[in-house]
Amino acid sequence: MRPVTKAVILARGLGTRMRRADPVTTLDPHQAAVAETGLKAMMPVGRPFLDYVLSGLADAGFRDACLVIGPEHEVVREYYTQQHSKRLRVTFALQPQPRGTADAVTAAEGFANGERFLVINSDNYYPVEALHGLRLIDGAGLAAFAAAALVEEGNIPAARVARWPAIRSTPDGWLTDLVERAGSDPPGDEYVSVNCWMFTAAIFPACRAIAPAPSGELEVQSAVRHALTLGERFRVLPFHSPVLDITSRADVISAAARLAGVEVRL
Repeated sequence: MRPVTKAVILARGLGTRMRRADPVTTLDPHQAAVAETGLKAMMPVGRPFLDYVLSGLADAGFRDACLVIGPEHEVVREYYTQQHSKRLRVTFALQPQPRGTADAVTAAEGFANGERFLVINSDNYYPVEALHGLRLIDGAGLAAFAAAALVEEGNIPAARVARWPAIRSTPDGWLTDLVERAGSDPPGDEYVSVNCWMFTAAIFPACRAIAPAPSGELEVQSAVRHALTLGERFRVLPFHSPVLDITSRADVISAAARLAGVEVRL
């Protein structure tokens, strides 16, 4: 099975927490203006945050990137249409309504065209070794990140990590479940999902089969659980590495500091 070259970046979120004013955090005027739109992917941290995400994909060997955006995100389309990227071909898929990550994945079905493809968030900067590792596996899989490393080496508060699905797997590294948590318990030594997936075309019927979560959204982890019941297998790749996250305004300052020395090559 040849290595994957396609990646889907989920950039349709509303950015509700980013819009929320933070009396403790002072952003520069340009950052503050972007924060008010909720468009986290375009947050300027030296360059738009999404530039770093895309450059990391190219470093990992991906060559085709599909940005899932909303109809109100024309600024994203205009920016990347004008970039003339040399290492990545950037295309777009439209998610008309923000109905959740599973719905966003189905918006990219035409881009996938029956091939395997990576899925990541637009507001997370993942380690290149995780992206590269997923590109080389056979079939479907996910990157599992040590909760302790996300907190101690990244910029993500423990309370946020404690809300992310905990990964359960067999001794030989196959996913058995994603356990939702209320966030009341500290993450401890568990591994969690940060929405870094390798999917086959089997994910699309699973995404269409699930019911909305209590939040009202169609969540990709629910689709993965459904795919497991249908016989799809997901290889778990564990990483003790940090992931940068820009969910809130406070995250912007720390992410900018950590990305200051990173070269972007699109």
